[in-house]
Amino acid sequence: MKKKLATWIAIAITCLFSSFWAFWGIIENFHEGWYYESTLMNIGLMLFQYLIFSLLFLVIGIIAIKWKKIGAVMFILTGILIPILGIRSNAAIFVFSIPLIITGVLFWFGELKNKKWAYIVIIGLPLLTLIISGIEPIIRVSQRIDDNNYEARIVEGNNVKLIWAPEGYGWATTSEQMNDKSWKEVSDLVAHLNEDGKTLSDTVVNVWRLPTVPEAVASLTRNATNCGGKWDEQTGKASYNIMPDKETPLWKIHSPIVYWWTSTEVNDSIAYRVVYNGGVQKQKKKIKMGSLGYRAVKETK
Repeated sequence: MKKKLATWIAIAITCLFSSFWAFWGIIENFHEGWYYESTLMNIGLMLFQYLIFSLLFLVIGIIAIKWKKIGAVMFILTGILIPILGIRSNAAIFVFSIPLIITGVLFWFGELKNKKWAYIVIIGLPLLTLIISGIEPIIRVSQRIDDNNYEARIVEGNNVKLIWAPEGYGWATTSEQMNDKSWKEVSDLVAHLNEDGKTLSDTVVNVWRLPTVPEAVASLTRNATNCGGKWDEQTGKASYNIMPDKETPLWKIHSPIVYWWTSTEVNDSIAYRVVYNGGVQKQKKKIKMGSLGYRAVKETK
């Protein structure tokens, strides 16, 4: 009885890990991933970047049920490898490393004769989590509007009317354009943009600029409809009639960029960034990341 209980506790821990990563992975996949034009490439990115940990725990768990000592050793080694690989935070040690080692020990000393329900639980729970968590983002992403117009666009809403820069120097849509650019570097680049928004001047022009937080929030859309965004400076939060999404005329669907720098500063070292879904977040100005881009704006004549 004790051996059976040990095995089921190990299965429960395995399901917890696998289901957590299934939940996190599918949400993140449709938040910052799924941007390739190729469905096959999107599926590959989903499996090997966002769902890899869920699949890893699922496979090791199945192995442990089938061949308990082989699976037990794999769990223990995975737990030991986490700090060896340099991941030594308290969360990594106490939330991942130690539970994985305990799971391996439980599988090693446990025993389960009837394995049918064990397979059903260890496969079914993560799969159910994946399906339930993925329904909303799958529907939302499939309904995104893309008019393939990445030129300068006039966007009007909530008493804000601006010209948003065309793709290129005025609008970064690739990770390569952003990996080496901080907030200060982006701000300087935008200040050198010529009138067309596509070429740079050797001197400061100051025709284009980064949008403020209120301007970006007021301009976001979904299904070609303004989302009614409003920025509350006192609380530091944005509110919307409907949640915005990553679509034209403001965003490029087939782009890894999901955040934009704004010109609104918190202090000398922190500025706000806006997310395509309407979120507004504080971010250190010096950070450089491929998913954090920008799109310049200028006043309409």
